[in-house]
Amino acid sequence: MSDKSRFWDREAPKYARKPIDDPASYEKKLAQTQAKFRPDMRVLELGCGTGSTALVHAPHVGEYWASDISPAMIEIARDKAKDAGLDNLHFVVGAADETTSLPDQPFDAILALNLLHLLPDPAAEIRDIFQRLAPGGLFVSSTGCLEDMTSPLVKILPLLTWLGLAPPVAKFSSSWLLETMRQTGFEIETHWGHGKGSSYFVIANKPA
Repeated sequence: MSDKSRFWDREAPKYARKPIDDPASYEKKLAQTQAKFRPDMRVLELGCGTGSTALVHAPHVGEYWASDISPAMIEIARDKAKDAGLDNLHFVVGAADETTSLPDQPFDAILALNLLHLLPDPAAEIRDIFQRLAPGGLFVSSTGCLEDMTSPLVKILPLLTWLGLAPPVAKFSSSWLLETMRQTGFEIETHWGHGKGSSYFVIANKPA
């Protein structure tokens, strides 16, 4: 098990109980995403955590696959799915670039929510997502853009990471994120931020 897996396994019970920081923005993201869904779509969510967003989105599509690097997170998510009785929702353990536990590509939509800033090479992941999407497919991202943030917490993140109190975090801006998506081949449909740069939301599409 990797250090990242162990970190998120430790965090899983607390993460599952944590309330949403900005409910209004969260609901806006859900609504804008679901407006793009179709009943026949096959969707993949990367870094799904304990599955709260997956449970909300799954009833609106044909098949919904969700993965996370933490077995403890996925165990909680599977319990939620069982209680909800959602037969089209499938949780698997795996890193963002893992494909062995997933059905054959391509997907009609891929969601990376609160994920890209936690990866060592966000640009490589964006390219990988582009390849895994069907022509006309959607990429939905919500991620922290540390270069845009003014919080003092950003300055002490390296120390918190060294102490094992926070995961490693990539530092980039929202403008870098949008430009990287465009250079990869995506067309940006929607993008906005909130909370002094705490999170930046993007809906993009892979041209048909």
